[in-house]
Amino acid sequence: MLQNRTPIGVGEISFVHRLRFELAFVIVFGVFLPVWFGLIWNFQRAWTSFDLSGARLQNLLAEPTWNSFLGAVAAAFGATIVLRRFRNYPGTAVAESVLPLILAFYGAFAGTVIFFRIEYSIKISLLCFIATVLARFAVETLHFRLPGRIYCLVPGGEIKRVRQLERPLLIDLPETPPAIGDMPRGAIIADVHAHLDPAWEKFLAEAAISGRSVYHYKQVVEAETGRVQINHLSENEFGSLVPSLVYQKLKRSVDIVACLILLPVVLPIMLVTAVLVRLDSVGPVFFRQQRMGFRGRPFWMIKFRTMTETNDGADKDSSITHQGDLRITRVGRFLRPTRLDELPQIFNILRGQMSWIGPRPEAVSLSGWYEGEIPFYRYRHIVRPGITGWAQVNQGHVASVSEVDYKLQYDFYYIKHLSYWLDIVIALRTLRVMLSGFGAR
Repeated sequence: MLQNRTPIGVGEISFVHRLRFELAFVIVFGVFLPVWFGLIWNFQRAWTSFDLSGARLQNLLAEPTWNSFLGAVAAAFGATIVLRRFRNYPGTAVAESVLPLILAFYGAFAGTVIFFRIEYSIKISLLCFIATVLARFAVETLHFRLPGRIYCLVPGGEIKRVRQLERPLLIDLPETPPAIGDMPRGAIIADVHAHLDPAWEKFLAEAAISGRSVYHYKQVVEAETGRVQINHLSENEFGSLVPSLVYQKLKRSVDIVACLILLPVVLPIMLVTAVLVRLDSVGPVFFRQQRMGFRGRPFWMIKFRTMTETNDGADKDSSITHQGDLRITRVGRFLRPTRLDELPQIFNILRGQMSWIGPRPEAVSLSGWYEGEIPFYRYRHIVRPGITGWAQVNQGHVASVSEVDYKLQYDFYYIKHLSYWLDIVIALRTLRVMLSGFGAR
């Protein structure tokens, strides 16, 4: 059977969604035009001051201008590449990442010029920064208004599941295979595991030979929903059930470095929070509970106490937090939506029990219950649990078995597509969650 493979971002796109258009648009309107405007403005000032000497004109194209120009090009190029990768992950609001991402690139440029004492033009850099932000927002507006991915659906099998998607443009092909040359533009989607008519199998083969993209319907559903169905264990893009061991080791190193960098900032916040928790209600400052961890090994997770009654995780019923739970303290109602109660888990990360990003660890009692009710639930322990994760930024807090089953599909998507790109997306979306209080109970 025919099956092309791609983990994310399948589907052919229109011209305005292509990389070449984005790069050309952002660099022309975000860099070249503001630099040209800055040079013209300087030239007019030289003209009005009657100082058109060779030295004055030479200063217009001096080293600081060129350095700022090159820095602006690098920032525009880098932001465009990163934002395109972000767009491949379902539910990612790319427009909300434009300003912080471009700020990060210009911050890196500022750090470089300060460290190496490189001359630069503040005026040119500021003009390019503003213009690049505006150009990126213009690109996102075009993406929103014009159709992006187009899917041509081959009838038969479970293709109806693709029709339930809302975001892409779907085109149903007729009952008999059309000529490849008469096909509308777009990727061809089929249930390649179904018993298709030989004419359709020949059509799919011809489509692939002619250079058209052909995908199995499950790849499209995963790419558009950010979930992996759990009626069977799903291999990753390399055909393995074990996520990349190299990346997991790299991720562990990044976790440690991030902890050491953030500790001086986090410790004063933790001190203030501890005082507030102690003054707010009777009980210990910290809450310790046994959670199921990496490779199925239990560990003691620590966080700030946000409830009047606590348990160690042995009682399944008291481990579940419900909407409007009366056990939550006054300070807890602020700490839980902002996720500040999770800050002590930085020590769990340093001990190697957790990561900054990964499937959220469940109480041991709940984990045992879920393992008995949901097939393959234990597979989520193949990576380190995290303070935040793909399920948390997409779904939030869950309690019932049906909700956990749905959440597990997000966890499996994260495990299958484990990468630094996905971790960056989760980190940025976590900031939005902290500000909005999404999913907290």
